[in-house]
Amino acid sequence: MTPSQDGKIGHVSRSIRLQTLVRLRWLAVAGQTITVLIIWGVLDFPMPIAQATILIAALAVANLILSAWFPATHRLGPKSALALLCFDLLQMGALLFITGGLGNPFAPLICVPVIIAFASQPLRHSLVLLVFALVCTTVLSLSPYPVPWYEGEHLRIQPIMQLGVWFSIASMMVFAAFYAYRVSHEASLLADALVATEMILEREKHLGQLDGLAAAAAHELGTPLATISVVAKEMERELGQDERFKEDVQLLRSQSERCRDILRRLTSLPAEGEEHLRRLPLSSMMEEVIAPHRQFDIDIRLVQKTDGGHEPIGVRNAGILYGLGNLIENAVDYAKSEVVISVEYDDQRVAIMIEDDGPGYSAVILSRIGEPYMTSRTRERSEHAGGLGLGLFIAKTLLERSGASIRFSNRGDGQVGARIRIEWPRSIMDKPI
Repeated sequence: MTPSQDGKIGHVSRSIRLQTLVRLRWLAVAGQTITVLIIWGVLDFPMPIAQATILIAALAVANLILSAWFPATHRLGPKSALALLCFDLLQMGALLFITGGLGNPFAPLICVPVIIAFASQPLRHSLVLLVFALVCTTVLSLSPYPVPWYEGEHLRIQPIMQLGVWFSIASMMVFAAFYAYRVSHEASLLADALVATEMILEREKHLGQLDGLAAAAAHELGTPLATISVVAKEMERELGQDERFKEDVQLLRSQSERCRDILRRLTSLPAEGEEHLRRLPLSSMMEEVIAPHRQFDIDIRLVQKTDGGHEPIGVRNAGILYGLGNLIENAVDYAKSEVVISVEYDDQRVAIMIEDDGPGYSAVILSRIGEPYMTSRTRERSEHAGGLGLGLFIAKTLLERSGASIRFSNRGDGQVGARIRIEWPRSIMDKPI
């Protein structure tokens, strides 16, 4: 199951740790305190210092309660995070309201809780906070309190200026929220897709190591099984003529001998096939990758474009095998009747080209192909052939990690279908012992 199917990985990655929010709040407390002290104490502007102190203290006390009540690793649920961010928004709005409203040069800071919400919370909860923030911004425009200014002077903000400030804050809030959400959402999808890629690669490596594990198990089981075999022979010699135990003892000995034969074959696997398993010529690799897909109705042709020459022989790479297999499977899924796989190499490079006679890629898909959770072809074929678009991303990621460059395009010369070209430096695909 992919991360996006059960939703668990994505949900966790878009939650926020309480300690993170607490630290941001302490930063807000410090910033508000310093600002108030400078305005009131240094610039000597008249302002409601008692009310401002109460509002800042309320945020600090709330932070202390949260730190004492919950562990530092506690993660906030969407509703809890929404409640805390609403409190922060209300505290910030109240402080701005008594210090001039939208005329206060720090009024744009009311956008901060909204940006945090869109970067870390589900969309529906973030939209609730956005609406609440717009309401608070509107209320700020109605503030009867003057902006702290020089004694005897009144800094009057014209209504048209108030309206302009409201629109600038609202537009900045919406734009920043959308930007934060998109960046966070794409990062979350990419992280989930990379986790799936690592899991698949580990599975492929694990399958490749099973022969070694089998040999190790055979070695460990050899001694106790030899003991059982010796005891079975002794029992047969002592009880072999007793009709009550004769058949059971013979069965015990025959089965122990059978187990020893099986373990002997397992132990000989590395000696007999280690070279074949570890080293793989390019032609053998292509046949191994293509073989599982020949059972379908689509004709798969392997074309060797290089005549003669030294064939690349490299170390078996699970990422390359899985990545090529996935691309070939995708081509078979969308092909009408034929898939052509061309292989060519020289002293500098090794190239594999996969072509099918299917519908090909649209211009929009070509610009975004390989992104996680995006289907690769037309919507009409997606139910028949594809899943969530994660397969192409995994294949592309694994092949690029192996040192390959990949180019997706459509077939030219009047032919219909898709074309994928994968190319490696010869030094990567031809590893000497």
